[in-house]
Order: sequence, then structure tokens, then C-alpha cells
Amino acid sequence: MKAIVINQYGSKDVLEEKQVEKPAIGDDQVLVENHATSINPIDWKLREGYLKQMLDFEFPIILGWDVAGTISEIGKNVSGYSIGDRVFARPETTNQGTYAEYVPVDAHLLAPMPDSMSYEEAAAIPLAGLTAWQCLVDFGEIKKGDNVLIHAGSGGVGSYAIQIAKTFGAHVATTASGKNEQFVRSLGADEFINYREQDFSELLSDYDLVVDTMGGKVQEDSFKVLKKGGKLVSIAEQPSEDYAADFTTKFLWLEPNGEQLKKLADLYEKGELKPIIGETFDLSEQGLKDAHALSETHHAKGKIIIKVK
Repeated sequence: MKAIVINQYGSKDVLEEKQVEKPAIGDDQVLVENHATSINPIDWKLREGYLKQMLDFEFPIILGWDVAGTISEIGKNVSGYSIGDRVFARPETTNQGTYAEYVPVDAHLLAPMPDSMSYEEAAAIPLAGLTAWQCLVDFGEIKKGDNVLIHAGSGGVGSYAIQIAKTFGAHVATTASGKNEQFVRSLGADEFINYREQDFSELLSDYDLVVDTMGGKVQEDSFKVLKKGGKLVSIAEQPSEDYAADFTTKFLWLEPNGEQLKKLADLYEKGELKPIIGETFDLSEQGLKDAHALSETHHAKGKIIIKVK
């Protein structure tokens, strides 16, 4: 099968197109014929070597952790799925990623794709959508009437977080650049802060929950908008211990979860969750290099999709 691999850590130039063995599956797995995947910051952070202590994989590494496609093989312990079923998943984080024509996936991590969902839409949801869900629901215990600040609302995680928070009846503020104001409002944001011209920490107060996607000074200033006892969850860096006495904080590392993915599929079917696809590239060496370059700017709108079939 065709795959884009890395054989060493480095810049986007270490991405190589190769013919590799089609992966074998375990008894509790299925093999998914991949139709589309997407780019997430973990991809290029791992490629650069930033995560090698946490994720100590052997080379060659196939990056990518979103898959949407059809089932081509089924392990002997797997029930409830058939060859040809349309599924999507956030597979376990291994060196057998999704920049490839076939992907092994543990069956409990799968979710059926709604009939109306395209493969590109399905590939845009798992990692970013589950991250947003786990920040808001698992950690934040979000409920109707909560005031929630979501940073970088036009990005992958942010765009899902706004939509999910609104389904719970929360009041949502978000930061983004001026050109994305109408976009984040269309997702449901109640308050928009242009981070280039305004200081969110001077405009907001008494918030229940902050979803920090940026880290650094943004995270530090976010504590100013929280009510005492409020919560801050970061996907960028570990929150400082300095605030532990007054607030509940967490650095969230996504746990793949098929049941939660089914809940996101239900929201999609109800018209309450729309995957936002920014740009699409082909599964090729150049396609992945271009996609990584765009992701590394931190200014991609919505999700970057890789079309496999």
C-alpha cells in the first residue's frame, strides 16, 4: 500500500512516500480502507521530535490519527460490523498512523458514519471533535447557562468546542482574528474578541470554564476571567501550579473513544455539529509537506483534509 512515512525526526522534508506492507490486524481490530484523513498539530510536533519522550516509536513512523473509510477485514472477535461498512475513528496513537491506504483500528474505537456524512467530513471530526468534547463535557462538566471562553475559535478544536458548548446551552465567548468574526459567530459564538486589537482579560469576567488552545501568556491571562472555583483546561501546556488553590485545572491529552464519537455523529445528524473543512490535499509526499506547512502557521481555518481515495 502507499503510505507517507518518516524515517527520522526533522522538518516537513523528512516526509517520504513509500510502498509498505499492508498492516495485519489483531483479533479485536478491523482493517479500514482509508478514504480520508486529516492533519492535527500532534502530527508535526511528533515529526519534529518534540514528543519523542512521550511517544517513543520505532521508525519508520506513519503519522496521522484520523481515519474515515470502509471496513475491508474484520478480526475474529469483532461483532456488529460487516465488510464494506462506512466507519470513522481516532485510532490508538501508534507508529501505524493514517497517512496510508489501509489502517488497523481497534473495533471499540470505531463509530458508524451517518449516511449523509462525506468521508472528508468524517475525517475532520475524530481527534479535534473528541478533544473538544473531553475538554467541555468530561473535564468541564458543562451545563446550561455556563459562561465558557474558547480560545482560537476558528481552529480545529475551537470550531467544534463552540458548537458543542452551544448544544449544552452555554454562553460562549471566543477569540479569533477580525477576518474570522462572522465565521465564529456562524458557529454560535455569543461574544467575539479580536485578539489582535482587544484584551480578552479586560473584557470578560466571572467565567465558569476556559478552553485554552494556546498556552503561554494567553493561558496566564485566562485565569483573570475565571470566577473563583472556575475551571481551565489546556491542550497546549500544563497549567501553572500557582493557580491550583483558586481554580480547577488540567492539561488534557485526548483519549480515543468510540462511544463519544457516536455522540458526535448524532449531533451531526441533528444538524448541531458541522465539520469545517479548510483546505484539502492529496495523499502524496508533496501534499503532506504542503499540509504540514499550512498547519504549522497556526492560522488554518477549520480542518486540513488529506484525500486518500
